[in-house]
Amino acid sequence: MERSSRKATEDRILIVDDETEVCTLLAKRLSREGYSCVTAYNGKEALHHFYKENFSLMIVDVKMPETDGVELLKKVKAMHPKMTVIMITAYPEIDMVVEVLRIGAYDFIIKPFNLDLVVFAVQKALDKKRLEEEIEAYDHHLKELVEERTAKLRQACLMLKKAHLDSVKALAEAIEAKDPYIRGHSDRVREKSLRIAKKLGFSEKRLESLQFGALLHDIGKIGIKDEVLQKQGPLSPDEYQHVREHPLIGVKIAEGIDFFKDKISMIRHHHEHFDGQGYPDGLAGKDIPLEARVISVPDVFDAMSHPRPYRGAIPLENALAELEKEKGKQFDPQIVEIFIKERIYKS
Repeated sequence: MERSSRKATEDRILIVDDETEVCTLLAKRLSREGYSCVTAYNGKEALHHFYKENFSLMIVDVKMPETDGVELLKKVKAMHPKMTVIMITAYPEIDMVVEVLRIGAYDFIIKPFNLDLVVFAVQKALDKKRLEEEIEAYDHHLKELVEERTAKLRQACLMLKKAHLDSVKALAEAIEAKDPYIRGHSDRVREKSLRIAKKLGFSEKRLESLQFGALLHDIGKIGIKDEVLQKQGPLSPDEYQHVREHPLIGVKIAEGIDFFKDKISMIRHHHEHFDGQGYPDGLAGKDIPLEARVISVPDVFDAMSHPRPYRGAIPLENALAELEKEKGKQFDPQIVEIFIKERIYKS
């Protein structure tokens, strides 16, 4: 049953047995197969070799003085869990066999052994080891490919999102160009709304939607007459009613654009009041979408903090006092508290 010599010099085997003759016999036979063999005659010597050199496989006798094969196996597996170990013994006991297999021995050979069977066991063990390494390398390669493709897709997605954001910002700026007094208003509302929403624990997906909704909240003002938006004085009842139409005008615009559809509730309801006295639908409390309640506070604060054709900017302390006064009336109390406590008005 003797096999012809094969090239296997990349495989190094550590043979551990307190019987010199056994070590010599195994090393001689395995060397004929092309394996590079190192012998050790006790567990301490074996560990010395194991620490210093790399091995593909170990053949370890169970019964040895001082550190026996079971203890050696435990130490080897603790340091190198994937090390392939074949145990040999002249005194097989079922409990001991179960124990070494549980610890991680690959195979068990009974003395006296047939050398050809030992060679076969070694070849089988190393073939399995190589297969596992190839599978691991392939899995690693696949993971790298997936990570690379995922990174490229993530980058493409970020670029697409940025393009969307830039487009919506340009649209908001075009709307604000109708009224120079509100230039930058939508972007300031966006920034403050996001800070509030993060304190409320919004998910990334929800934050992204809010970001666009805040930028678009006044999109309906594109349908409001310029002379009303830029009037140098208080609005008449009819003019005020005309301005109140901008949320519904915004809804009609957003309904025709797929990307805007999940922002419609923010556009429609950012002028609802917590006590139900707002417009256009008179919603109250938690019936008002949370995103709309979030946008409402920085929207009104920013309007108070910047000059209008008919008045100057309201001082900060007065604007904050107005928010406090309107808690539970115009505004969700929790959102006002976050806005003031976290000094979001500072940005």
